[in-house]
Amino acid sequence: KEKIAVVTINRPENLNALNSQTISELNTCFLELESNSAVRAVVLTGAGNKAFVAGADIKEFADFSEEEGKALAQQGQEKLFNTIEQLSTPVIAAINGFALGGGLELAMACHVRYASSNAQFGQPEVGLGLIAGFGGTQRLPRLVGKGYAMELLLSGKIITSEEALQIKLVNKVLNNKKELLLECQKIAGEIIKNSPIAIKNTYIT
Repeated sequence: KEKIAVVTINRPENLNALNSQTISELNTCFLELESNSAVRAVVLTGAGNKAFVAGADIKEFADFSEEEGKALAQQGQEKLFNTIEQLSTPVIAAINGFALGGGLELAMACHVRYASSNAQFGQPEVGLGLIAGFGGTQRLPRLVGKGYAMELLLSGKIITSEEALQIKLVNKVLNNKKELLLECQKIAGEIIKNSPIAIKNTYIT
């Protein structure tokens, strides 16, 4: 409503983990929103109170070969993460609960990030013998600097929303999910008051 779309990843029983189907459906959704002139901003969130996105759906790729794993990472990067990052429609991540692995990478692909006080962030892929393959090795240092990024990427540790705010991984922390969504819609409302042509051409690489 009021030119703001809210997209909810609705797999709460799987902590909104990303599988191939979810990635494909989100790609379609965001491309449709980008072409819809009635939509000027998007808020992206996860269903339930436990997770924004807890990561990639490990059950789907646990038995993948090296080649299949690389193909999955490339497909996800091209179909979803790069797609969101390159949209001219601003996307605001409303991060509640876990944002781990691919979930943190999804949040980082968004243009603005707000979090609730119960949010937790991390790139724990190294514990599975993987790297942060959906762009985490590139987007994280751009946001927080090389030192903090390497600490998170190499240790796999999980940090709180307050720690994420301190290192500028998120813009603001709210008390709960209700306040989080209201604040995300508020900043979206401030954004859409401005010139759509100017917003479309405001690029930061």
